[in-house]
Amino acid sequence: MTNVSRDVLDHAAWRKSSRSNAGGQCVEVAQNLPGMALVRDSKLGDDSPVLGLSPAQFAAFTASVKDGRYDG
Repeated sequence: MTNVSRDVLDHAAWRKSSRSNAGGQCVEVAQNLPGMALVRDSKLGDDSPVLGLSPAQFAAFTASVKDGRYDG
């Protein structure tokens, strides 16, 4: 995980997960920045803490969620 600067956040193009539901349990991801993927809570928007991951870390994270190894 990396610290994410305000300059980087200003250039993030956020998209909501296609798995989001009406219950508000949603995440947003920005993958338009070279060498990193950003993840945040969609309910909090710009006030959300941001998780900065390398592409390999993001792939491992999403694989663990899909496999049921991470339940939040």
